[in-house]
Amino acid sequence: MSMVSDSLVIAKRNLIRMTRIPEMVLFGVIQPVMFVVLFTYVFGGSMSVGGSTDPDVYKNFLMAGIFAQTVTFATAGSAAGIADDMQKGLVDRFRSLPMARGAVLTGRTVADLVQTCITLTVLAVVALIVGWRTGSAEPTNAGRVLGAFGLLLLLGYAFTWIGALIGLSVRTPEAATSGGIIWLFPVTFISNAFVDASQMTPWLRHIAEWNPFSATVQACRELFGNPGVVDSGAWPMQHPVWASLIWSVLIVAVFRTLAVRKYRAADG
Repeated sequence: MSMVSDSLVIAKRNLIRMTRIPEMVLFGVIQPVMFVVLFTYVFGGSMSVGGSTDPDVYKNFLMAGIFAQTVTFATAGSAAGIADDMQKGLVDRFRSLPMARGAVLTGRTVADLVQTCITLTVLAVVALIVGWRTGSAEPTNAGRVLGAFGLLLLLGYAFTWIGALIGLSVRTPEAATSGGIIWLFPVTFISNAFVDASQMTPWLRHIAEWNPFSATVQACRELFGNPGVVDSGAWPMQHPVWASLIWSVLIVAVFRTLAVRKYRAADG
């Protein structure tokens, strides 16, 4: 219980800080909105999904990938925030207090999850404005749609632990920002987020289909009732919801353990 209480205190501190620096939230919203507009109107008529180049088909195919990219790119903010606290000595002050060692990191990741939830809500509204609709390929319902957003938030939370580890491993917030985002580009683009993976070369398609990011994207398309990859024999593409859950829980388990161990090692 003390771990939970301490984590909530740290989360509250970060959320208060967020309200005092509103540009953090504003810039976090603007970037994914730009991706929606650019991919929808620039590439919409030239991308083939299931043999169709209809812009509306691509629009509904695209949005799950944009949602997933948005929640994972929050990793860079987590890394930079923790590195900034380390550099300013705030974490050292937390270490001097009688509190659970993992609470500092858990509180930070929970606060980042709240910010991601806000960004995702705004992005969903923008997606509806540009024409995205659930149930465009097959029937769905409110429970399945909410389940899709739950998987997105779980993936985002999992990736913030990767950001926490990066933030503890570098010396400056600038390095944390670069280190927190540079590896995300191959993860998000070597996937089924923006193109049909069946159009890739066989070895690259295999990587894309077993990418944890791809599993969540495919799961969201299935739950949203949007067009997705249907001709793949890879297990994550055949069972995307389970694959997404397994990958996200595994990432949290591994990187939370490594991040807390890194925090304790720095404490010593």
